[in-house]
Amino acid sequence: MGNFQKYCVLKLIPFSVLVLIILQGCFGIGPKLGPDYAEPRLDMQDVWHQEITKGLADGKADLQTWWMVFNDPVLNRLIERADRGNLQLKEAFARIKEARANRGIKAGERFPDLNATGDARRIRSPHTLLPPTTQKSRTDDFFKFGGEGSWEIDFWGRIDRSIESADASLEASMEDYRDVLVMLYSDVSTNYVEARALQDRIKYVRGNIETQRKSLQLTKDRFDAGLAPDLDVQQAELNLARTESTLPTLEMLLVQTINRLGVLLGEHPSALHDELVKPASIPNPSESITVGLPVELLRQRPDIRQAERELAAQTARIGVAKADLYPTFSLFGTFEIGANDFSDVLSYSKSRMHSFGPSFRWNIFDGGRVRNQIRAEDARTEQALVRYEQTVLDALEDVENAMISYIQEEVRRNALERSVKAARKSTDLVRTLYISGLTDFQNVQEMERFQFEQEDQFAESEGKVIQNLISVYRSLGGGWNPGVKIHE
Repeated sequence: MGNFQKYCVLKLIPFSVLVLIILQGCFGIGPKLGPDYAEPRLDMQDVWHQEITKGLADGKADLQTWWMVFNDPVLNRLIERADRGNLQLKEAFARIKEARANRGIKAGERFPDLNATGDARRIRSPHTLLPPTTQKSRTDDFFKFGGEGSWEIDFWGRIDRSIESADASLEASMEDYRDVLVMLYSDVSTNYVEARALQDRIKYVRGNIETQRKSLQLTKDRFDAGLAPDLDVQQAELNLARTESTLPTLEMLLVQTINRLGVLLGEHPSALHDELVKPASIPNPSESITVGLPVELLRQRPDIRQAERELAAQTARIGVAKADLYPTFSLFGTFEIGANDFSDVLSYSKSRMHSFGPSFRWNIFDGGRVRNQIRAEDARTEQALVRYEQTVLDALEDVENAMISYIQEEVRRNALERSVKAARKSTDLVRTLYISGLTDFQNVQEMERFQFEQEDQFAESEGKVIQNLISVYRSLGGGWNPGVKIHE
């Protein structure tokens, strides 16, 4: 190669480097491989099934702080404490921090990778390896300092697609955090209502125990007076013992429920016992319940939003895999200074060495690994799309099931309320007839048992109505505000 040709080549290198830098700086001039993501369009029904919305008002649902409709200060405090202390929520936030760091890793690939190097050695060479004129071993010192760097030019959009995928994964982790919020507020409220319902059931059990003890004493008095057989006494004993046997189970369930609440708040299981041991009424909504349209689920339900973001992240990975089919362009450079005397390292110009220029790497043959990796990413994207569609269907089912459960349980509760009133009146009447000698004690026993069962079912149903309402709010994605961002 002649001097002129060498001169042209040397001048061409800086020019090619400049072109590659411009391409790197203008992210997007080169082709970006892989499909550009578009959010899937889903056919959503315009309204909910008519039968399941009876008793629920049309209109925009106020979901962000839905528990406020109960006007229960204790529940409000529990929600606030759970927001601060729940460990699952803290774990979900840690996953956001991890996703942010991973996004930073991918974004860092846009910049050069620079490394400093250094070497300081003392080398002893035996005389047997030295020239024949040298009769003894020699010790040499060697010092070398420098650096090297490389910069990948994102010509095919591999880095851009990696960042795009990382961005979507970060957003998916945020939706996961919000989904934990939705479930947390629902679990706290449901367990709180369960505790209040159990307290009501315990109250009814104790009331029935007191009534049945009076009936037992009545049969004993009548037996002592020769007005009733011993069978009446034994039946009264049976009725009382059976009712008393239900009390320990309810007391156990109450303690377990309060323990669960303590753990949900990130505190010791027994932390809430003193606070919740005093009975209180089951919270009831102070205003009409409104539900939005099915299409609003796509915006409000965090699990749907998370599935959509996971689909976006997976779609971008197709482009990352396709980039491996093409050559990778980089800028590479080194700079070194070496000398046998440390004082000469910075002054000995003849020991300085540097290199700089573009390079490329292209996998010519890999046995089909890259193409199969692309097919695998395509298949994973198909799976992510199906998961997204399934998540939407599950959400619609969840809402409709919660609505029908709330409506029908309210119907059942109202019927049980009437049944309780009739049972109490019937018990009073049959006891009067028994005292008058116009009926036997078996009728008294059956009515007292029936009254206890109806009161217990009524108290349980009152709790279930509110728990099912909580499920409606949970299924609608209530408990977070789409306009509020998550920050460190």
